Amino acid sequence: MGKADIELFGEGINLRKEAHDAFLAMKKAAYQDGIDIEIVSSFRSFDRQLAIYERKYLQFSEDEGMEPLQAIDKIIEYSTIPGTSRHHWGTDIDIIDRSKPTEGDVLVPSKFEEGGPFEDLKLWMDEHASEYGFYLVYTKEPKRRGFKYEPWHYSYAPLSVPMLEVFRKKNILQLLIEEEFIGNEFLTTGFIKTYIRDNILDINPTLL
Repeated sequence: MGKADIELFGEGINLRKEAHDAFLAMKKAAYQDGIDIEIVSSFRSFDRQLAIYERKYLQFSEDEGMEPLQAIDKIIEYSTIPGTSRHHWGTDIDIIDRSKPTEGDVLVPSKFEEGGPFEDLKLWMDEHASEYGFYLVYTKEPKRRGFKYEPWHYSYAPLSVPMLEVFRKKNILQLLIEEEFIGNEFLTTGFIKTYIRDNILDINPTLL
């Protein structure tokens, strides 16, 4: 849930040792093909995820006038409820191609598509990422529910698959109720059940 004191490796990488080593090997191979993979987000603590969640909650509920559950539904299009992020595990990365400058937000799907600055990165990852144990988490599969398509988010499967198995055995609702964050009183049993089914488990099947 992002609260454990785990050992992380690499300046600007911040992954568990095995994932760190695999990433460096992948980065080296990509660089030889003219692509400079840069991590823009990797390990994220519970408190960091909480800050992201609460900033968005206030934006959607106060600035845009949404009802609480509407605001939470909007948040979980791309961001997780604190304690449930794969970024808590030290196995997942959000990446861009540092050699291709771009303006504005970098983690935008269109920037990874044909004509976008990170098109070459996406094509290279499609072909080679699995060789290093990395797989896209939130795919473009049209029937997939939960988080929207994220062409930048990859997970190191040899570590993240067993971590997901452990995570699934936890009483997520009880753990979240015990936390104090804005809107957690609206996280009902039904909501959490759907959230786990759609957002946590409806992912790339290779990562299950």
